[in-house]
Amino acid sequence: MKLEQILIVDDEAAICASLECALEEEYEVFIANKPSEVYECLRNNNIKIMILDLKLGKYNGLDILQEVKKYHIGIEVIVITAFSSIDTTIKAIKGGAYYYVSKPVNIKDLKSLINNALKHQQLNNEIVHLNEEIEKGHKLGDIIGKSESIKEVFQLINKVKDIDCNVLITGESGTGKELVARAIHYLGNKRNEHLEVVNCAAIPSDLLESELFGYAKGAFTGAVHDKAGKFEIANKGTIFLDEIGEMDIQLQSKLLRVLQEKKVTQLGSNKERKIHVRIVAATNRILEEEILKKNFREDLFYRLNVIQIKMPSLRERKEDIPLLIGHFIRKYSKEYNKTIKEIDRNVLKFLECYDYKGNIRELANIVERLIILCDDSKISYKDIPIDMRQSSSKDNFHSDKIAIQIGESLKEAEKKIIENTLKGNHGNKRLTAAVLGISERTLYYKIKEYKIKV
Repeated sequence: MKLEQILIVDDEAAICASLECALEEEYEVFIANKPSEVYECLRNNNIKIMILDLKLGKYNGLDILQEVKKYHIGIEVIVITAFSSIDTTIKAIKGGAYYYVSKPVNIKDLKSLINNALKHQQLNNEIVHLNEEIEKGHKLGDIIGKSESIKEVFQLINKVKDIDCNVLITGESGTGKELVARAIHYLGNKRNEHLEVVNCAAIPSDLLESELFGYAKGAFTGAVHDKAGKFEIANKGTIFLDEIGEMDIQLQSKLLRVLQEKKVTQLGSNKERKIHVRIVAATNRILEEEILKKNFREDLFYRLNVIQIKMPSLRERKEDIPLLIGHFIRKYSKEYNKTIKEIDRNVLKFLECYDYKGNIRELANIVERLIILCDDSKISYKDIPIDMRQSSSKDNFHSDKIAIQIGESLKEAEKKIIENTLKGNHGNKRLTAAVLGISERTLYYKIKEYKIKV
């Protein structure tokens, strides 16, 4: 049976020898006396537990801990500390240490800690694996969700991914329209061909034509050689025209001709080039309304709108929020080398109730911010910026007006205000106190005085 590997980090040879002797029957033990030896050992072995003396001669054990948790997140670190260094111990625990033992080390206690740390490590690995499996079960490409509305999107993607037809993706900004376009391309039979992405809103209209169709040498000042456009590059593959509703009406006419004739002509050239490209377009505008305003060609709309996939807003798929939060926590924890193992249920409730005007893009931004601000392994309510809490509180009220009758006492009016604010904040007392500009202690007193049900 293969033994689990443990690394002892201490500059005192006697302590290293003593610990090695006590542990070598149950574990494969490695010794390191300085940082360079620690990092070399971690690179070359599968260390599960590290026992680290925080007082390491001229080296700072906290610095070693920080480096280890930055690049080897899964390793559990047990720190050895002097009884007097309580501040350092607290810093070590906040820095990701599993636990600590005081000098002189009690071997029985240390073995118990190692055993518990290994169980904790195994449980975390199982949770990560389970979360990944759950996500896989509710995932298509990079789109995540289990709501009925997102399942309908999955079904449509699976129906069109191998069919050479034009697709129009509609929905608010931040709902994941580009993810749908990528899923259609990379999950379908064109996956080995080019996918070219063009944001019609990001490129000035006078440059967009040459970007799409290319140009010949001498077509304009600076055109020193022929350049293929996105349509030619995407030949036999897919072109994704994002924000198609922003395209200039004159350029729409040229795009329509390309769709009808399946040929492109470079700027400054008379030569037509045949193309065979699947077009996927996306917009956050209601194109039917734009047609009535003469901003979008009706004939182009019908050419693009062979199959329409409507991306639901996050407000329409609230049940997907926990899955998305878990996905973004894993993503940004890895990106910022953080060990986030837990999220406070009040934070989860807050995020589930939040009004995401920017949809998934805004949710991702919020989770990224929480990961950056989080000082330990658990995202807590204090990590939510106060301006965001106050904004959410205002958005959660059905009305910012409270019916207070003439002749009511100040106490009756105050009770109504507190009740309404609590309701708007889903019973969260800390947030309610912040919105009302009073302390939590005062709020608790008022709740008790007015017998407010929370």
